[in-house]
Amino acid sequence: MPKFHYVAVDATGNTVQGSLKRDTIGDVRSWLQDKSLFPIKIGEPKSRLNFELTSEKLKKRELMHFSRQLAVFLRAGIPIIDSLETIADEAHDKVLRRVLADLADKLRGGATFADAAAMHPEAFPKYYLGVLKSAELTGNLDETIDQLTSYLDREITARSKVIAALVYPAVVFGLALITIGILAVVVLPQFKKLFDELGSDLPLPTKLLLGMTGFLTDFFYVPVGFVLMFVLMLIWMAMTPAGRRAKDRMILKLPVLGEIIQYSILERFCLILSTMTKAGVSLPEAMEVTTKSTGNLIFQEKLEISRQAMVSGAGLARPLIETGLFPGAARQMMKVGEETGTLDDQLASASEYFNRELEVKIRRFTSMFEPITILMVGAAVGFVAIALVSAMYGVLNGFKAEETG
Repeated sequence: MPKFHYVAVDATGNTVQGSLKRDTIGDVRSWLQDKSLFPIKIGEPKSRLNFELTSEKLKKRELMHFSRQLAVFLRAGIPIIDSLETIADEAHDKVLRRVLADLADKLRGGATFADAAAMHPEAFPKYYLGVLKSAELTGNLDETIDQLTSYLDREITARSKVIAALVYPAVVFGLALITIGILAVVVLPQFKKLFDELGSDLPLPTKLLLGMTGFLTDFFYVPVGFVLMFVLMLIWMAMTPAGRRAKDRMILKLPVLGEIIQYSILERFCLILSTMTKAGVSLPEAMEVTTKSTGNLIFQEKLEISRQAMVSGAGLARPLIETGLFPGAARQMMKVGEETGTLDDQLASASEYFNRELEVKIRRFTSMFEPITILMVGAAVGFVAIALVSAMYGVLNGFKAEETG
């Protein structure tokens, strides 16, 4: 049961502080009200042995659920502070509970919702904050948060589809490597001793397999060296700008899979830019935030060039088209949107187009990759099995020949 620290005011106006073990913040608030105490602040205290990790990020799914709940409360006319406290009372995620408690405190102190949320980058992405600022100026906070909820839902769904497309082949390859490794490293050496004792002539598949096994055993430092080089390469790609650029470029050039990732990025770009422009965010600011949200250096570099061209007065559609990142249908939508003044709607349509294409490409990828994976795994395991069976068959034939002789 978590322990909460509270600050409250009693009937005489005196401040009361203390700690209480309860399941949720709502239970603490109910207990204080039963004691005729008005809660000012309720939170989980930091201890010397258990420091709270402020760098821990809020999951996108939790942010989506919070946004959906907040939009419903605001549409029902419930004040935003009460809405935040009610959602925090029922929240199970520790990061969300902490963030909402702090938001409510800052709103009581006179801060705006957007400014209070901007103090929690671990919970709210930059595009989310940009949309909130514009929404508070226009007064349609509930509708805007609804749009953010829809975007988060689509982003989570698209990411899940891409991950699901990658998990299956990765698991199959992993199991295949383990199976082949056990057969080649554990099972085959036992048979090798038997073959050496019998002195029988081994078939070619068995000789090849024994040769590969012997190489890996005698020169084990070679595969170990390749593994270390691969790990160092991953570290280089993750820690250095040049490595990240090389990784992002390589990912986009992967056959089939690179196109899936590219369409996923384009779907996110169009949807975020559409959401921000509909909320009233200025186009240069929306472009800057959206460009950073792509998460790919190649995209960021090209989109930044188009943003600078747009600021210089070249419009938006032509610089985006010149990046070469967008397919023909999306380029036409952007051009029509800029000419007719419906750019936000055309961007939303482009996002839906990329989403549909992404689903098609993922289905095509999985339908193509599954039989290829099965054939490759079957061929590898079959080769090992043939090598063992043919060797045993040769030994038995040798015994029969000796008996008849």
